[in-house]
Amino acid sequence: MDAILAVDLGTTALKCALHDLQGNVVARDTEEYQLITPDALSVEMDTETYWRAFNTAIARVMKASGVAPADVKALGLSAQGETLIVVDKSGQPLRRAIVWLDNRAQAEADELGKLLGHRHAYETTGQVRLVPTWPAAKVLWLRRHEPQLLEKVGKFLLLEDYFLHRLTGEYVCEGSLVTSTCYWNFRTKAWWPEMLKALGITTAQLPRYSESGMPVGKLLPKVAEELGLSPQTVACTGALDQACGAIGVGNIRPGIFSENTGAALAICATVSQPTLDPNDQMPCHYHGVPGLYMLHTFTSGGIVLRWFRDEFGQTEKAEAQASGLDAYDVMGAEAARVPPGCEGLVMLPHLQGAMAPEANPKAKGVFFGFTLRHGRGHFIRAIMEAVGFIVRRNIEVIEGLGVSVSEIRALGGGARSRLWKQIEADITRRPVVTTANEEAATLGAAILAGKAVGLYASIGEAVGQMVQIKERFEPTPKNLSLYDEAYRTYVQLYNQSCPLFG
Repeated sequence: MDAILAVDLGTTALKCALHDLQGNVVARDTEEYQLITPDALSVEMDTETYWRAFNTAIARVMKASGVAPADVKALGLSAQGETLIVVDKSGQPLRRAIVWLDNRAQAEADELGKLLGHRHAYETTGQVRLVPTWPAAKVLWLRRHEPQLLEKVGKFLLLEDYFLHRLTGEYVCEGSLVTSTCYWNFRTKAWWPEMLKALGITTAQLPRYSESGMPVGKLLPKVAEELGLSPQTVACTGALDQACGAIGVGNIRPGIFSENTGAALAICATVSQPTLDPNDQMPCHYHGVPGLYMLHTFTSGGIVLRWFRDEFGQTEKAEAQASGLDAYDVMGAEAARVPPGCEGLVMLPHLQGAMAPEANPKAKGVFFGFTLRHGRGHFIRAIMEAVGFIVRRNIEVIEGLGVSVSEIRALGGGARSRLWKQIEADITRRPVVTTANEEAATLGAAILAGKAVGLYASIGEAVGQMVQIKERFEPTPKNLSLYDEAYRTYVQLYNQSCPLFG
């Protein structure tokens, strides 16, 4: 049986899945790891921790699957963005990886913004502001604070680049991941000379560019032996985790919008060309599908429901434990007994400030309009509806840029709730589609790898065979006007609350 191995290199956990050619998961494993936080601003990781998790996950998946190593035709990667790994001329890391969450380079980000201009950087890279998250700021911080290390640098790599080199000996990167380095021009698909000059680095210190879904090379014999795989298995370029997730639910053409409701809500809208927001609110990335782009950002998501569960859901937790259910299922059943619109209760879910598209760090959470009639189920449903309102707000911004959104593809933990997806369809007035494979990022990486080695003629063909539609939620006609009114209240509530946020 031909199979494809895919690994999602996440922030706090690595997920590995072996897929057959129909997209089914033959076996899967998750390995968690602990971030290193030397101080309040610094977030790092030992590269060997990533590699050990990778090694362990592959071994467990191969053992559980019973698939022969020779049948694993390709290995694909999905990766967190912006995590920087600096290696010497022999490919050995010179220090711990600087994780994307690291914020120590604020002064350097500000300096680069003044030197090159935030708008100029946006037009060149698709990133709306120069911030400490981006590797450009991290490189400048290293130059300022660890100059002796910079003298030994062979390559500046991202996590996917590092793994591809370790697997094959080749230094290769791809566009969806390097977009947010802010030293790559996402229009020309070449390194940005102005930024490289500002950072004091050269193109020779960066990997070779390749499109996603391309073969990089066969596994090095020693590495294949270590991983228990065949040296004939081909490692392939993958994509940014959110791009892989979009591909893994079939978001591969303009008009489709995907949302990943986890702790945060990640959104991706596929577009055919670089599309910039005149209000500088919406980042644009190169897609994992060559030649396409994606409007991609984050905002508040499932963490609000988790907060409610942890702070007020002791009853639901106890009931779930007694019945063998998940607490979220019990909460969903309570919310389902409440009519759409929560009988006037509206929530602003900005417990950590408002992210896209408002970008207001001072915003707070608000429950508005509750009376003695309202109970726990109303508050739970109000949170679900609030996240739906955020999706609608972002779709409105995207459509304001001339990008049509005809369908929503849902992934992440929130996609398991049928009630939540129906609410989303009703609020946005668009069909919401869920897929059978909950691990969309590994499926997306498998799709790219399968295309790379010729198991499929194109990404479109691979998606057609591997992405299986689970359910389609059409908007409920009787709820549309009710939700239009609730949405107007939501927008007005936010606008009128802003002066009170401080």
